[in-house]
Amino acid sequence: EVQLVESGGGLVQPGGSLRLSCAASGFPFSKIDMSWVRQAPGKGLEWVSTINSGGFSTTYTDSVKGRFTISRDNAKNTLYLQMNSLKPEDTAVYYCTLGTKAGWAPVGQGTQVTVSS
Repeated sequence: EVQLVESGGGLVQPGGSLRLSCAASGFPFSKIDMSWVRQAPGKGLEWVSTINSGGFSTTYTDSVKGRFTISRDNAKNTLYLQMNSLKPEDTAVYYCTLGTKAGWAPVGQGTQVTVSS
Protein backbone atom coordinates (compact mmCIF):
# COMPACT_ATOMS: atom_id res chain seq x y z
CA GLU A 1 0.00 0.00 0.00
CA VAL A 2 1.35 3.40 -1.01
CA GLN A 3 1.74 5.72 1.97
CA LEU A 4 2.85 9.35 1.83
CA VAL A 5 3.01 11.36 5.05
CA GLU A 6 3.66 15.07 4.67
CA SER A 7 4.95 17.24 7.51
CA GLY A 8 6.60 20.58 8.17
CA GLY A 9 3.78 22.97 7.39
CA GLY A 10 2.72 25.83 9.62
CA LEU A 11 2.12 29.53 9.94
CA VAL A 12 4.92 31.78 8.70
CA GLN A 13 5.25 35.49 8.01
CA PRO A 14 5.79 36.76 4.47
CA GLY A 15 9.45 36.40 3.56
CA GLY A 16 9.88 33.44 5.87
CA SER A 17 10.92 29.88 5.17
CA LEU A 18 9.60 26.38 5.73
CA ARG A 19 10.88 22.93 4.86
CA LEU A 20 8.31 20.31 4.01
CA SER A 21 9.05 16.59 4.25
CA CYS A 22 7.24 13.60 2.81
CA ALA A 23 7.92 10.13 4.18
CA ALA A 24 7.16 7.50 1.57
CA SER A 25 6.55 3.77 1.89
CA GLY A 26 4.86 0.89 0.10
CA PHE A 27 6.47 1.39 -3.31
CA PRO A 28 9.98 1.57 -4.86
CA PHE A 29 10.58 5.21 -4.01
CA SER A 30 14.02 5.43 -5.62
CA LYS A 31 12.58 4.41 -9.00
CA ILE A 32 9.71 6.90 -9.11
CA ASP A 33 9.58 10.55 -10.20
CA MET A 34 7.99 12.56 -7.38
CA SER A 35 6.19 15.87 -7.22
CA TRP A 36 4.75 18.43 -4.90
CA VAL A 37 1.33 19.85 -5.67
CA ARG A 38 -0.75 22.33 -3.69
CA GLN A 39 -4.33 23.46 -3.28
CA ALA A 40 -5.06 27.03 -2.30
CA PRO A 41 -8.37 27.90 -0.59
CA GLY A 42 -11.20 27.69 -3.08
CA LYS A 43 -8.98 26.51 -5.93
CA GLY A 44 -8.03 23.27 -7.61
CA LEU A 45 -4.81 21.31 -7.32
CA GLU A 46 -1.78 23.07 -8.77
CA TRP A 47 1.46 21.36 -9.73
CA VAL A 48 4.45 22.95 -7.97
CA SER A 49 7.58 20.92 -8.66
CA THR A 50 8.93 17.56 -9.84
CA ILE A 51 12.17 15.71 -9.19
CA ASN A 52 13.21 12.69 -11.19
CA SER A 53 13.90 9.34 -9.59
CA GLY A 54 17.64 9.89 -9.38
CA GLY A 55 17.31 13.36 -7.94
CA PHE A 56 19.37 15.11 -10.59
CA SER A 57 16.59 16.75 -12.63
CA THR A 58 14.07 19.21 -11.23
CA THR A 59 11.31 21.41 -12.64
CA TYR A 60 9.21 24.15 -11.07
CA THR A 61 6.13 26.15 -11.81
CA ASP A 62 7.08 29.72 -12.71
CA SER A 63 5.62 31.27 -9.57
CA VAL A 64 8.05 29.41 -7.26
CA LYS A 65 11.22 29.37 -9.37
CA GLY A 66 14.16 30.76 -7.43
CA ARG A 67 12.31 30.45 -4.11
CA PHE A 68 11.51 26.73 -3.74
CA THR A 69 13.90 23.78 -3.97
CA ILE A 70 12.77 20.19 -4.31
CA SER A 71 15.08 17.39 -3.21
CA ARG A 72 15.00 13.77 -2.16
CA ASP A 73 16.92 11.27 -0.07
CA ASN A 74 16.39 7.86 -1.65
CA ALA A 75 18.19 6.14 1.23
CA LYS A 76 15.55 7.53 3.60
CA ASN A 77 12.59 7.31 1.20
CA THR A 78 11.93 10.98 1.84
CA LEU A 79 11.00 13.89 -0.40
CA TYR A 80 11.59 17.51 0.61
CA LEU A 81 10.48 20.98 -0.42
CA GLN A 82 12.51 23.92 0.86
CA MET A 83 10.41 27.06 0.59
CA ASN A 84 12.06 30.45 0.97
CA SER A 85 10.80 34.02 0.53
CA LEU A 86 7.27 32.84 1.12
CA LYS A 87 4.38 34.97 -0.08
CA PRO A 88 0.73 35.07 1.00
CA GLU A 89 -0.20 33.50 -2.33
CA ASP A 90 1.80 30.41 -1.35
CA THR A 91 -0.85 29.68 1.28
CA ALA A 92 -2.21 26.23 0.48
CA VAL A 93 -2.31 22.60 1.51
CA TYR A 94 0.81 20.98 0.10
CA TYR A 95 0.84 17.34 -1.01
CA CYS A 96 3.57 15.05 -2.20
CA THR A 97 2.65 12.58 -4.88
CA LEU A 98 3.97 10.05 -7.36
CA GLY A 99 4.27 11.36 -10.88
CA THR A 100 4.99 14.51 -12.81
CA LYS A 101 3.29 17.62 -14.12
CA ALA A 102 1.80 15.49 -16.90
CA GLY A 103 -0.01 13.32 -14.41
CA TRP A 104 0.15 12.45 -10.75
CA ALA A 105 -1.38 9.95 -8.40
CA PRO A 106 -4.23 10.77 -6.01
CA VAL A 107 -3.04 12.81 -3.05
CA GLY A 108 -3.34 12.17 0.67
CA GLN A 109 -3.82 14.42 3.68
CA GLY A 110 -1.16 17.01 2.96
CA THR A 111 0.30 19.68 5.20
CA GLN A 112 -1.09 23.18 5.62
CA VAL A 113 1.12 26.17 4.85
CA THR A 114 -0.20 29.58 5.82
CA VAL A 115 1.74 32.74 4.96
CA SER A 116 0.37 35.71 6.84
CA SER A 117 1.49 38.60 8.98
